[in-house]
Amino acid sequence: MINDVKKVKIGNKFEIGGNNRFTLIAGPCVIESEELVMEVAEKVKDICDRLEINYVFKASFDKANRSSIHSYRGPGIEKGLEILKKVKEKLNIPVVTDVHEAWHCKEVAKVVDIIQIPAFLCRQTDLLMAAAETGLPINIKKGQFLAPWDMKNVVIKMEEMKNENIMLCERGSTFGYNNMVVDMRAFGEMRKFGYPVVFDVTHAVQRPGGAGTTTSGDREYVFPLMRAGLAIGVDAIFAEVHPDPDNAKSDGPNMLYLSQLEEILKVAVKIDDLVKGR
Repeated sequence: MINDVKKVKIGNKFEIGGNNRFTLIAGPCVIESEELVMEVAEKVKDICDRLEINYVFKASFDKANRSSIHSYRGPGIEKGLEILKKVKEKLNIPVVTDVHEAWHCKEVAKVVDIIQIPAFLCRQTDLLMAAAETGLPINIKKGQFLAPWDMKNVVIKMEEMKNENIMLCERGSTFGYNNMVVDMRAFGEMRKFGYPVVFDVTHAVQRPGGAGTTTSGDREYVFPLMRAGLAIGVDAIFAEVHPDPDNAKSDGPNMLYLSQLEEILKVAVKIDDLVKGR
């Protein structure tokens, strides 16, 4: 893939893009408790420190697009940001969370280092404008319903708002009913816009609504897809991890086991270094 992309600076920590080693964006899908969040953040940070991988912690304070009205959504913005702030300050690592409404952006920007736009909302102009106005890096997930080149219009919205701290994230495309597929050409197509690309390897194996009132998924394919994305040359890997995915409150079937993460990342580093000539 082309290498002449803008580097996006994450706080005062590091840059994503160019020929840098991939950054890992990882954490549980949703904030279930402060204890769980700290456990995951601490263990992933330790792994990334050993493997010399830049790390951003991710968890959602609200999952506003759950399949069922009865599904757990999270602790809400006030409590959620309080927990994310503790992660950031205690472990000295950047944090990211997603937003669903324009008013969320200013509040979230007081704590996080990256704002994430969910795939379903990537064309919501008011939400993009509010996120752009914060000046923070914005990780925009490509909608399951969009072709990769359609993200050009999303990029233009951000550029018109004078925010070029953009990352474009592939999380798969709708493939028939209750299924997703990843077209590896999407990374090259989106990188042509001049910004880093992120591969969301866990949402890419979802089966949306596949369990009736919840989403199911194929966790066994996360690592193979990650390897393929790194071989192409993505700038960051987004992965949701959990100590006990089978009992997680959101996205369990496609989340990685925390206990398996280090061995997965060891291979990931080898692929990334080979591809980038390191």
